[in-house]
Amino acid sequence: MPSSSLSKRRYEALPRRQQAVNSPLKSLITAGALCLCFASAHAAVSPEEAKRLGNELTGTGAQKAGNKEGTIPTYTGGLTAVPASFDKSSNLRPDPFAEEKPLFSIDAGNMDRHAERLSEGAKALLKAHPDFRLEVYPTHRTVAFPKAMLDNTLANATRAKLTDDGLGATGARGGVPFPIPANGNEVMLNHLLRYLGASLAMPEFSSYFANRGGTVQPLVKASWLMDFPYHDDTRVPASPLYYRSRLAFTFPPNQVGNAIVHHEPADYSFDERRYWLYLPGQRRVRQAPEMAYDTPNGGTGGISTQDDVYLFNGKMDRFDWKLVGKKELYVPYNAYRFIYNTKPDEVFLPKFINPQVVRWELHRVWLVEATRKPGARHVYSRRTFYVDEDSWHVLASDQYDGKGQLWRAGFAYLTQAYDAAAPVSITAGHYDLAEGAYYVNLWPGASGIRFPTTLEPDGNWTPESLAGQGIR
Repeated sequence: MPSSSLSKRRYEALPRRQQAVNSPLKSLITAGALCLCFASAHAAVSPEEAKRLGNELTGTGAQKAGNKEGTIPTYTGGLTAVPASFDKSSNLRPDPFAEEKPLFSIDAGNMDRHAERLSEGAKALLKAHPDFRLEVYPTHRTVAFPKAMLDNTLANATRAKLTDDGLGATGARGGVPFPIPANGNEVMLNHLLRYLGASLAMPEFSSYFANRGGTVQPLVKASWLMDFPYHDDTRVPASPLYYRSRLAFTFPPNQVGNAIVHHEPADYSFDERRYWLYLPGQRRVRQAPEMAYDTPNGGTGGISTQDDVYLFNGKMDRFDWKLVGKKELYVPYNAYRFIYNTKPDEVFLPKFINPQVVRWELHRVWLVEATRKPGARHVYSRRTFYVDEDSWHVLASDQYDGKGQLWRAGFAYLTQAYDAAAPVSITAGHYDLAEGAYYVNLWPGASGIRFPTTLEPDGNWTPESLAGQGIR
C-alpha cells in the first residue's frame, strides 16, 4: 500500500487553486473545476441522454424492458415489500421465494445447450465435477434503491467524469457515478462505488476454505462494521472516502483481540487506501503493510489476491479495461438460502458449495475484459468481470494465469435487503481450478446482516480509536 507521504506529495504537486478543491481532507473536486484541470477527463453524458434514466432505462441505468423470450422480466421497481416473517432483531432475512422450485438444472451432461449463458468459470467447474450443477430458478429483478440515491445518480450522469487516465471518478456523489457508461473503466468504477446502504454490519462473519483433500474449515471469524461516506449526501463538504470499516477478530485464537480500521478512498486519483492494525500483545497501533493488488489473502487459504475481495476492489492501474458489451448470464441471485443459512456443514461441501442452497437466475450483465498492462506486475494476465446491470455489482469473474490459462472462477452471492433498500453482494469466493480448492469469504450465516440507522461519529473510525476497542 503506498504510504501517506506519497499521497501527500501528489497533492502538494497540484497547483494551489486545484489543491483548494481537491484536498482529501476537505472535499472532492467539483465537476466544473475538473474541465479546467484535467485535459484527459472523459465527458459526462448530455442532459438529453440523461433523460433516458427513468424511461427506457431504470434510474440506475439498467435496461428496463425484459428480454424477448420473457425469461428476464421487465423491471418494475424491485423488491420493497418486507415479508411478514422477517424479524429485524435476528438479522436474518427470510427467502421471499422459498416456495419456488428450480426450472431446470445445468450439469456436465447438458452444459453445451446453455454454454452461451455460462461464464467460462462455470463451464470449467461443471467439467471438473460431474456432480456439480446449477439450479436455475425464475428470474426476479429485486434490486431497489432509496429515492435519494436515484436522484444523485441522475445528477451524476451529467457531472461525473473520469480522471487520471480513467482510474478515478470526480464530480460524483451519493449514487452510481456513470449510469450510462461509455467504457470499461466507468463500469468498474460503478462497481467500486456501488450502493450497499448507509451502514452495514456483520456481528460475526466467517471465511470458509476447502482444500484439495476435501477438508472444510473456517479460517477467520470476525465482527465487521462499515459505513459509506460517499453515499451520505448530507456531508458538507463531501467526504473523500467511499467506505470506512472496522474489524475485530474472534477466531483463530491467536488473533483474538486484533482489530483493523480500513479507509477506502472514493477517488484513487487523490488518495490511497489505508489500514491500521491493533495488536493487543504489543498494545500499539501501526499502519498495516500493503494489502492490495496481488498480495495473497491469507484469510482465504492463499488462493485469492487482495484485489479479489468482492471479486474486484482497489486501484485499476495495472490493467487495461475493455467494455465488450452486454450479455445474458446465469449468475447467483436472490441467494437468501445460502447467505442466511445457519448450518455451515450443510452448505460447504468438500469440493464445492452445496448446489441445493445456491439459487441461479438469468440476468443481463456488462462484460468487461481486463488485460494486464505491459510491464505491470500481477499474477493474473487477464480477468473477465460480469457486472449486474441492475445493481452494478460484479457477480462472476474469470481469472487467467501468466500463460493465459483459466485459473480461478469467482462468484458473488447477491440478496436484496428489502428492509434497507440495498442490494448486497459482500459474500464472495473463488474456485481455484489448479489447486482443486475453494473458499467463501465474508459469509454471515446465522449472525446475519444488519443495517444500523444511527451512524457512528467520525472519531470511532480513527487509528487512535483502535486501542480502546481491540482488547483481548
